[in-house]
Amino acid sequence: MIGQINSSGSVSSTPPTRDTKLKDAAQQLEGMFVQQLYKAMRDTVPQQDGIVTGGTGEDIFTGLMDQHLAAETPKHWENGLSKALYRQLHRGLPSDAAAASAPAGVGLPIDALAHTPNTDTSAF
Repeated sequence: MIGQINSSGSVSSTPPTRDTKLKDAAQQLEGMFVQQLYKAMRDTVPQQDGIVTGGTGEDIFTGLMDQHLAAETPKHWENGLSKALYRQLHRGLPSDAAAASAPAGVGLPIDALAHTPNTDTSAF
């Protein structure tokens, strides 16, 4: 059996818990936010139009550099966005034992329940 690779890069044979998945998702969202932040900041700098421009190659390079910096920057933050997201979302996360014993659909986030079709037409 092939084990799963966790966020630290080591191989683990146990499946990740809901808590670990939430931490990983919060860190990924933080990375995407920082990447968009770098992209927006770079768009504010005027580009040179002349003989020596980077063209598509420069665009690809700066995109990859922003992606790398976005992954590394939050590691240096003491209380970053991912920790705040984790604290906020963890409150509504049922425990693993409660989630395993609950019937299907119980303990779903409100957003998941909002996508159920509404057949009540009395509000119209």
